Amino acid sequence: MTNKQKFRESFLLPFWLIAVLWGVQLFQSLTGADFGVYGVFPRESFGLRGILFSPLIHSGWPHLLSNTPPLFMLSAIVLFFYRRIAISSFVMIYLLTGAAVWMFARDNAFHIGASGVVYGLVAFVFWNGIFRRNLKSIVLALIVVFYYGSMLMGILPNGDANISWESHLLGGLVGIFTSFWFKNTIEKDEERPVYSWEQESEQERGYFLDRDVFEKTRQERQRERDDDWFSTGTW
Repeated sequence: MTNKQKFRESFLLPFWLIAVLWGVQLFQSLTGADFGVYGVFPRESFGLRGILFSPLIHSGWPHLLSNTPPLFMLSAIVLFFYRRIAISSFVMIYLLTGAAVWMFARDNAFHIGASGVVYGLVAFVFWNGIFRRNLKSIVLALIVVFYYGSMLMGILPNGDANISWESHLLGGLVGIFTSFWFKNTIEKDEERPVYSWEQESEQERGYFLDRDVFEKTRQERQRERDDDWFSTGTW
């Protein structure tokens, strides 16, 4: 696959994800429907459905517009640079964030919106730079800090009951966990090249001394020298 094809495919899934979010919000605006009741309502059985549906539902256009650019770009970054784990990581962040909100968030409101997933993706990309420690992951972590570092304040309570800071905090923690979980799944461009000399078997390598020279006792070596002298000596 060429880089051009890889680039195009990396933006395709985020595009359709954003299209679904905008379609849901457009339907709410045109019909007057309120899908907020399908969000996460902590520790209530009917609130479990929000684990699947809450990231797709927003309270209005401003809410959706604030989440659209980071969700689109971060999803594309993960899909392009971490292809082997992109889908698994996204699904883990998506579901575990909702589950964590259901278990730990305040229980007097429905929690909706994709911001928890956004915070999860930010944390995932940043902590990849810490856990993987290769040039690519470190550069991506710095880019995320530069563009989305201001989001850090969103994990703290701000007194606004309409903002689910718990989703932000728990999404970030899930992103860290996901990054740690997949830290040993190396991408193709992260693999260390294996040189030809490393591929040689021990049998193919030459040794200056016999392999068993250090395994023989002093008596055995002396006996071999005596045998050689008797066999080659003159009378």
